[in-house]
Amino acid sequence: MSTAENKKLLRALFDEMAKGNTRAMGEAMADDFRWIFPGNWSWSGTWGPKSVALQDLLRPLMTQFTDYRSAAEFMIAEDDRVAVQVRGHGTTTRGETYDQTYCFLFRIRDGKLTEVIEHCDTALVERVLDAPAHRP
Repeated sequence: MSTAENKKLLRALFDEMAKGNTRAMGEAMADDFRWIFPGNWSWSGTWGPKSVALQDLLRPLMTQFTDYRSAAEFMIAEDDRVAVQVRGHGTTTRGETYDQTYCFLFRIRDGKLTEVIEHCDTALVERVLDAPAHRP
């Protein structure tokens, strides 16, 4: 796929996420997908393949919200990589506000996401979310 097609794929994905369709991310993943949280905190590590990222990371994470939406603010792309700045807004099941800013670095192959490296406000995550039950 071209750089323009990769950006189009991610625009469509985040248009769905902005509507509250949190399943859109999983639907866009390749089977060998991996989610990477750099650093040294309770979520850091590499979550993959897709089945592990969904089962051990995303599904338990999304059960912590009564509502969640995220929207892309801008994208920069080169070859098979797309950087996306995203604003997330949600409410946790404990009633906490979750206003997050992300920088996602995606890698795409044949129209599917193969990798994302996520940078976010880790202090907010540690303060209002439960740590994953299973770490990679």
